[in-house]
Amino acid sequence: MLLLICFAAHLGLQKRRLLRAKQRFFEQNGGLLLQQQLGTLASSGVAFKLFSEEEMSKATEGFAEARVLGRGGHGVVYKGVLADGSAVAVKKSRVVDARQVREFAREMLILSQINHRNVVKLLGCCLDVEVPMLVYEFVPNGSLHGHIHGGGGDGETRLPRLPPAARLRVAAESADALAYMHSSASPPVLHRDVKSANILLDGELAAKVSDFGASRLAPAAGEAAVATLVQGTLGYLDPEYLLTCQLTSKSDVYSFAVVVLELLTGRKAFAPVEDEEEEEEGSLAFFFVTAVQAGRHREIMDEEVREKVGVEVLDEIAELLMQCLSMASEERPTMKEVADKLQRLRSRACRSATNNPGINQASN
Repeated sequence: MLLLICFAAHLGLQKRRLLRAKQRFFEQNGGLLLQQQLGTLASSGVAFKLFSEEEMSKATEGFAEARVLGRGGHGVVYKGVLADGSAVAVKKSRVVDARQVREFAREMLILSQINHRNVVKLLGCCLDVEVPMLVYEFVPNGSLHGHIHGGGGDGETRLPRLPPAARLRVAAESADALAYMHSSASPPVLHRDVKSANILLDGELAAKVSDFGASRLAPAAGEAAVATLVQGTLGYLDPEYLLTCQLTSKSDVYSFAVVVLELLTGRKAFAPVEDEEEEEEGSLAFFFVTAVQAGRHREIMDEEVREKVGVEVLDEIAELLMQCLSMASEERPTMKEVADKLQRLRSRACRSATNNPGINQASN
């Protein structure tokens, strides 16, 4: 009897310690601020929820390996099914720095209010854990990386390649989403890790820009850039940001240009020397700039893209991308200018293909 009493007391103590730890994590992750703002968000039509660790564990079957959608440098993304049957994507990060903890609640309030058809919707977060988890809408058709390169890496199955007109549409939609984040979100948001793996495709193969986990709020009026530790992915990183650690909206412009190059050439953003599938190792951006300077940019384009999109449109896209890839950020266009130009070029390409039913169907 005494042994049972001692065991029960021990269990009770452990439970109280666990509850205190959860409450401490909740508070240090900004849970009290978010709780206070939930009513305001709801009244403005924003459905944002604070999930418990138990809900997240149940939704992902204990974060089962079979539920993994993808892995990245910052963490793992799982497919979850909530109690109401709705599918979500749960991002479980590995680490978070002190600044991110301090700013987390504020940034969640801002990101939760972003409403754009081509941006993955943030539905909520889990704060009663040491490293907060993010809950996003589930996007069913995998990443753009998988559709370009025929497979998206860890946790992603082999995906069908996109036809040329769909590639132009995805480029235009993604540009529009980033332009919205830069120019229309309040305050503006810089993505900081634009890449093909962070652009998802929904059931209609429409683009959904995702993973704002590395994002930063844009500089306040009058400020030129945000000083920050360099984050990003090899092959997509803005050289100026890499050298100065000064993040600006033009850093996203550079990275996005590399994504468009992937769409047009079918090549990877960075090909290591041992990658035998690539003809040239190293940076795709450098490879493209060198080809343009030698007058060979048409040759490196995907053959089907070259045939169906047309060389005149491709020449204009190449000119735009050269501006985006300028070593000096002030010489690059804004994301809004890029989006407008791509939309006009896409419209021209579609008009020139009116006699080809296959192209018209792919562009819808």
